[in-house]
Amino acid sequence: MKRATSRRSAVLAATLGVAMSIALTGAGAALAAPVVSFNAKILPIPGFPHTGNILGAGAELETNFKIAGSEYDFGHPAPLRRVEVFFPKGSKITTKGFPSACTPAMLERGGAAACKKEQAGPPGHTEGVVNIGGEPIKETVTVTPFFTNNGLLFWIEGSTPTKIEKVAVGHWTHAGAPYGPEIVVEVPLIETLPGAPDASAEVIKSIAGAARRVGRKTIYYGTIPKSCPAGGFPAKAVLFFGVGAEPTWESASAEAKVPCPPGGAKHGNKKHARRRHARRRS
Repeated sequence: MKRATSRRSAVLAATLGVAMSIALTGAGAALAAPVVSFNAKILPIPGFPHTGNILGAGAELETNFKIAGSEYDFGHPAPLRRVEVFFPKGSKITTKGFPSACTPAMLERGGAAACKKEQAGPPGHTEGVVNIGGEPIKETVTVTPFFTNNGLLFWIEGSTPTKIEKVAVGHWTHAGAPYGPEIVVEVPLIETLPGAPDASAEVIKSIAGAARRVGRKTIYYGTIPKSCPAGGFPAKAVLFFGVGAEPTWESASAEAKVPCPPGGAKHGNKKHARRRHARRRS
């Protein structure tokens, strides 16, 4: 009887151990956070002079992320779920005057062509890993930004080795000093096959920013600050990762310094003075 009871106890303990292991490693459990690094570049807007890394000028912004992790699917980062990017204080985002009719449903039905008028920058790309038949395979997708009401949509599209068509939805908000505008982008899980692990992102490059001529006036979607602190503009990104509900997600933060314009504040002020003088003469 003692041996039988002992065996039953051992079986029960093993069963409980397996159940606990499944519970802790299931889809709803928190995963360790990957390590994130990022940098940003201020670029001129094609076709619009006096834009780019000039104090107070309109500009495009290129952001580059690198994600490293081994906590998910054969040693890759957990799926990306949210990206928050904090812009330096003094940056301005102007959504009024830019087309904003694009919606996630339009992109899902017709792809990038459905929102051609709302395109907010050139296509970027994301490099990551998908799981096909139990084997992790590299895939690169294009990521194209589009204007939408109070935010940006990012159309994610790939075809090899698996077809991917997803929309990440971003909205603008405001952060505290030393930051100003903040964009929060919700990233969908990207499934490859039913029951297979979701895709992992490892490299992300995105460019967004635009200008429009309205009569004799030019409006800029994004304008950089009129002054630059010593050491460069401060920027920050917080990325969230996970496969289950939001409370199980893990976050990773990274900070960057974006170089000041050549010559610093004085250089920028002189540039704008020349532009104002040229407009008065015209």
